[in-house]
Amino acid sequence: MATASLVPHLYTVTKKRDSAVERAILHGDRKAFDQLVHTESPRLYRMIYRIVQDEDESRSLLQETIRQGFQLLHTFRGDSKLTTWLYAIGLNLARAARRKASNLRVLEHAEFEALRPQFSRGFHAKNLKAWDAAYALERDERERLVHEAIQRLPDQHRTIVNLKDIQGWATEDVAELMNISQGAVRVRLHRARQALRTLLAPYFSGSLSA
Repeated sequence: MATASLVPHLYTVTKKRDSAVERAILHGDRKAFDQLVHTESPRLYRMIYRIVQDEDESRSLLQETIRQGFQLLHTFRGDSKLTTWLYAIGLNLARAARRKASNLRVLEHAEFEALRPQFSRGFHAKNLKAWDAAYALERDERERLVHEAIQRLPDQHRTIVNLKDIQGWATEDVAELMNISQGAVRVRLHRARQALRTLLAPYFSGSLSA
């Protein structure tokens, strides 16, 4: 059988297997649920950590996500994938923990909008250096500046940057998790990147020490 003809077949087999595991979980099969948790925990932990920025708190929130996930299985309506539903629980817990513990002031909506590029006669009013994420992360201080800037973004935009740019999630998965359209994901990501570019402009222009 040609390799190309195997792709749809493998996709169908995988989908059926995932559906079977999901059905078992929804019927209260703890072993199947533990299998799902074992597979998804590393990625789920990374998502939580990117929000709360604390290892102990992230581990605690991961365990609470798992606990709530199993206890609330009866509330799952099937509107999304079960894994997405579980991630949504973790996301909400992490956001709540961050709001409770954070001492870094998050930008208000008007402040965030003010960070978007200004134009004059169709051109950028300010010339900023091109975004170079690899260069920004070369040194510990630069990494701190970038992550601090991300933490200052409004909740929705910060989450999208973390999922898309840092964890590499697909647009459709982010949209499903956050219950918004793929177009909204792209728009918010674009605006968040613009805001980060402005927040980090002093560094990129060389006014901060290397």
